[in-house]
Amino acid sequence: MTRVYVRGIGVFGPGCIGWPATRSVLAREHRDPGALEPPAEPGAPPPADLLPAIERRRATPSTRLALTVAQEALAAARVDPSHVPAVFASSSGSPSIIHDLCAMLAANDFQISPTKFHNSVHNAASGYYSIATSCRRGATTICAYDATAAVGLLEASTQALFEPGPVLLVSYDIPYPPPLSLARPMAGSWGVALLLATHSGGAADASLQIVPGAEPESQMTDPVLEAARANNPTARFLPLLHAMARISSGSGVGATPIRDSLRVALPNGGGTLLVDVARC
Repeated sequence: MTRVYVRGIGVFGPGCIGWPATRSVLAREHRDPGALEPPAEPGAPPPADLLPAIERRRATPSTRLALTVAQEALAAARVDPSHVPAVFASSSGSPSIIHDLCAMLAANDFQISPTKFHNSVHNAASGYYSIATSCRRGATTICAYDATAAVGLLEASTQALFEPGPVLLVSYDIPYPPPLSLARPMAGSWGVALLLATHSGGAADASLQIVPGAEPESQMTDPVLEAARANNPTARFLPLLHAMARISSGSGVGATPIRDSLRVALPNGGGTLLVDVARC
């Protein structure tokens, strides 16, 4: 696949609120694996400033998480979001709404409110994104269980090859409340956004070359970060974020890049997605 460039990054997760803070966490992991304390859950994501007030009140925690990281990635690249197509990837969708609907059905209550109904669909976050940014470009939604992040990256990178401008990837996952959590255990609330393009725009964080493979999936050395990676589909991106931090100049891991390139293997169904991360 042709190389794509990461022109903006957004992150929201336990101990990793924003890309600068995440780079700092990954820098500590690289220098002293095992030194990190289990981070507290950051709580509900802030209402995304992208949304009009009325839509902000209706948005679920999942949608706010998705738009929070999307806004950070778009702002970092300084692009007009009204012209940016997007790929939204989530394994969990909106767990709170799914829980409410199941509880109502179990109680023979079929009076579902219009707000709950339109928030229940898997493309709710992408719809809010289109409203928030006045974007009329395409918005794709993807769910692929634990491979959701990798499949989303592959889809967004492929779309970027045929777009004149950048494509936004947003991956987000929030745990289910009980009893659904017994059927689909998940830990932490994680969101990651990457703005991808086939040209660097003069200020790219890294470049990625993606091919299918069969190597074992990459893991984190630090047990705290590895526990996060193993227990949330979007947190499967942690090795990729780690690699981008290590090859990026001024990333918080030193004044100069540690490496010129690194390879990451992301879980992708029956195999892995091999991502060669290079310094721009």
